[in-house]
This record gives sequence, C-alpha cells and structure tokens, in this order.
Amino acid sequence: MKPIVLVLSLAAFASAASIRVTDALLPRLAAEFDMGIAAAASVITGFTVAYGGMQMAFGPLGDRFGKLRVIALASAAAALATVACFTATGFRELLLARIVAGGMCACLIPLSMAWIGDVVPYGERQPVIARFLIGQIVGIAAGAAIGGFAAESAQWRWPFAALAAWLAAASVALAILARHDPAPRAASSRFLADIGAVLARRWPRIVVATVFVEGVFVFGALAFIPTHLHFVRGLSLARAGLALLAFGAGGVAFALVVRRAVRRFGERGLAVGGTVILAAGLAVVALAPWPAAAAAGCLAAGFGFYMLHNTLQTNGTQMAPSSRGAGMSLFATCFFLGQSAGVALAGAAAQWLGTTPLIGGAALLVLPVGPVFARLLASRPAEGAA
Repeated sequence: MKPIVLVLSLAAFASAASIRVTDALLPRLAAEFDMGIAAAASVITGFTVAYGGMQMAFGPLGDRFGKLRVIALASAAAALATVACFTATGFRELLLARIVAGGMCACLIPLSMAWIGDVVPYGERQPVIARFLIGQIVGIAAGAAIGGFAAESAQWRWPFAALAAWLAAASVALAILARHDPAPRAASSRFLADIGAVLARRWPRIVVATVFVEGVFVFGALAFIPTHLHFVRGLSLARAGLALLAFGAGGVAFALVVRRAVRRFGERGLAVGGTVILAAGLAVVALAPWPAAAAAGCLAAGFGFYMLHNTLQTNGTQMAPSSRGAGMSLFATCFFLGQSAGVALAGAAAQWLGTTPLIGGAALLVLPVGPVFARLLASRPAEGAA
C-alpha cells in the first residue's frame, strides 16, 4: 500500500501545483495580454470551476472501473492539456487549455483519498491522508514559487512543460500499479442515487457546506498573496511566489505531527485550533510590513489550514462508504467551487479595495468556520464516524 500512496502523493503534487502555478503569474499575464488583474485571474477561476465540476464524472467512474486506473488515464489527459498551455499563443487559447487541464486534474486528489478510504480503516485514516497530502501541500507552495520565478523570466510558459512531464510520469506509474489494485469496485454505477443518498443525511450536508465556505475564504485570499507582496510590500514576483513555500512548510509540519495531534486534541480541537492559527496567519500577511513576518504568517496559515482541512477530509471519506468515489466527488466539487467563487470575489475585491483589506477580511471571515464545525461535530450521529 505504501508505494501506491507515495505515487498518488506525487500525482497530487502535480495537480496542486497546476492550480497554483498561475497565482504569481497574474501580474505578468495582465501585462502580457494587456488586461486587468481580475480578467487575468480567469485562468485560476476557469481551472477551479472545471476542477470542481468534473468531480461529478470521475467519482462514479472510479467506483465502477477502479480508482487507480481512472487516475492514471486522467493524469495522461491532464499532461496533454498542460502541454497545450505551454504552446498557447493567445489568452483565449491559454484559458481553454487551463479549463481542460483543470477538468482532467479533477480526479487526482479526491479519488486518491477515496482509494485510501477504501483500504484504510477509519481509526487509522487521518494520519495516512495527512501523509498523502504532503504531495498536495508541497505542490501548492511549489506551484506558486515556480510561477513567481517564471513571471520574471523571459519565457514564462516553462512551468507548464515541467508539469506536463510530471503528470505523464505519474500516469505511467499508476497504470502499472493499477494492475494489482487492492481496493474494491462498485458492482454498478448509480451516481445520482448515491449523491442523493449522501445529501439526504444531515451530517454530509454540514461537511460539504463547511468545505465550500473554507474554499471561498482561504483560497480567495491565498491566490492574491503573491500579488499583495509584490505591489504592497515591494517584493519581486519571484520572492513573492517563494513566500507561499512557507504555507506549504506549515502543512508539512502538521503532517509530521498529525498522529500525536489527533490523539491529544481530537477532531474538534483540530478544527477550532486550526482555524484560529489560520486566521492569525492571514492577518499577519495582510498587515505586517516586513517580508520575514509575511513568511511567518504564511507558515502559520499553512499549519492551521491543514489542521482544519485534514479533519474535514477525513470526515469526507466516510460520507458514503459504499460508494466513496461519489462521496468524495461531492466533497471536492463543493471545495473547488468554493475556491472558484472565492477567487472571482477576491479578484473584484482586490481591484476595487486593494489586497490588504482582501486578505485581512478573509482572516476575519474564516474565523468562525472551525468553531461552528466543531460544535456541530459534537452532535454528529454515531453513523457519521462508522
């Protein structure tokens, strides 16, 4: 099982890096194609909308044909779409290629977590998911950092070529591993019925609503941190993108202590404490005038975010045990539609209000999310953790 989790984590790296690679590129794209920041941000919104929407297709496909096999095929298609990003000569072509890449990357992380849910008992699942998520965490940070360096280089498209090669390699490795997949397959695909059954229960509705709100507030702000550090704090785009490495480092730090943290604080404690740390970190990024302080804020925000999000993901894997792909599709759809809405709203807010109120406001708005979820978690039916 460990080699499969490792390869899935490497695939998750490419998926997450693909999402964030254009964050620090936004000022360069706006200048390159002669448009405003809000219009340029459509390369992020288009990717995440397609990412969220395509969950509804990949979930039942994974349940029916095998999650590893479907992830391998989607990785290959994502590699081709990312090559198209590299070769695009106009903004419309770039946007279309980003939308296709987002749709194909859609299954990598949710179906990977659904696969983990199939083969790992619930009591042991949160640490395994946390280790798997190291790939996603590092990918988020590396994508933004790579985008920052590309923004200041003569050829800003080169990250797409690197990501395409990574996705292709992951596809080959997963196709080989899928030959001996230990996870069960669903006997038939009843996606709409499965989704209806999930949404008919109160606790899954709470989980997906919470992750939607989390996506709106956290990733709307996160997408504009490099832009904030560039225009407000005067950092180069390369250094501004590097600041998000600290966000990833915070997530990795949590993954290293997750087993002890779960035992000591429990899911409720992680949700509350994570949100407080996340909000404090975003506030520091918004208000601190020193680059080192902004990096420290990103570190805290990353640690706090993954305390909260890992708890939500673990609950998400148990929403539909008999059709986990469909359940995780719903979870991921809500999360990435929340991200899409957040980036769209943040783009308008950044253009009209500036990035300091945007990031500071996100810190305030996200603060109740964890405590409210923890309170509802206390009244969760016993079947929710079965």
